[in-house]
Amino acid sequence: MELKLHQGKAGKTGRITVADAVFGQKFNEALVHQVLVAYMAGNRAGTKAQKNRSDVRGGGRKPWRQKGTGRARVGTIRSPLWRGGGVTFAARPRDYSKKINRKMYQGALRSILSELARQDRLCCVEQFDLDAPRTRKAREFLDALGFQSALIITDEVTPNAHLATRNLQGVSVIDTAAMDPRSLVGHEHVVMTRAAIGKVEAWLS
Repeated sequence: MELKLHQGKAGKTGRITVADAVFGQKFNEALVHQVLVAYMAGNRAGTKAQKNRSDVRGGGRKPWRQKGTGRARVGTIRSPLWRGGGVTFAARPRDYSKKINRKMYQGALRSILSELARQDRLCCVEQFDLDAPRTRKAREFLDALGFQSALIITDEVTPNAHLATRNLQGVSVIDTAAMDPRSLVGHEHVVMTRAAIGKVEAWLS
């Protein structure tokens, strides 16, 4: 399979041959959905906590006797019905993560990359190496590709690349180790360097 390769700011383009096993697979919507749900669930902190009637301080003594007062019977002032009482169904810290096999995760990435290539949303460049940490440099790079926003994947994120793109809305720069299904799906365009494509092919083939 071949993809268009953009070379420099002059608008020159060429062709690059990529592995069909990574960029030429059928789109498996069910697998991609399952992996995305598991990935997003794994990012949840799950640290929400509330106090039930046994956790709230106080309430050990019965406020008044059971009978003869004319009031409703009550055993503790920390009842969920009382102000300052516990929560009826108190939230507890929990783990939202779901188990996904490595082959399923890699299969979902292959499916997403293949669909991006079919929709012409995947762009290949020689390299993304800025000579200065200037936002204008990154903006000129994207303008040459015709993109307003994009996910840029390199083999290594340089300090200049990080500083030049952090103020651009909708633009993210990551390395191949940080590539995840949510980032791939959440950006309109994905830009990959030649070196990054080589690493991705070695990982997913």
